[in-house]
Amino acid sequence: MPSTLRLEKITPENVDAALALNVHPHQEKNVAPVATSLAEAYAYGDTAWPRLILDGDEPVGFLMAFLDIRWGTGNDPEGRRSGLWRLNIAAGHQGRGYGRFAVDAVRDELRGRGKNRMYVSWEPGENGPGDFYRRLGFFETGETSGRQTVGVLDL
Repeated sequence: MPSTLRLEKITPENVDAALALNVHPHQEKNVAPVATSLAEAYAYGDTAWPRLILDGDEPVGFLMAFLDIRWGTGNDPEGRRSGLWRLNIAAGHQGRGYGRFAVDAVRDELRGRGKNRMYVSWEPGENGPGDFYRRLGFFETGETSGRQTVGVLDL
């Protein structure tokens, strides 16, 4: 992975670049647009961690992690989970390792915060990202979040 990849906090200077990112049209049913994610980040405050993914100065994607969000299943001893909430890689930039970079960046952030598990959920079915997450080591928990499959990665 080139060393030019980095994450940047969403700021007034780069918010328009983040909002301009679009996934392939056939993937739109699988992930909310960046505008929705940023609205949720505003509503969730410090429990949301939105970042722009840059290759050099070029925006190539967006991610948003969730930090210590109360999970209603009761399966976790502390009742809180952290993980990857959203991942949008721009249509013209897919297949180049940006998604893996994003997952690794969230993993490293969570490890640095003392977490030992990273959660993600995805829309099942054709053109869904399930195979991508399984290749990165996530396994299905058997839970669902709405219609989405819940996966976890031990850190």
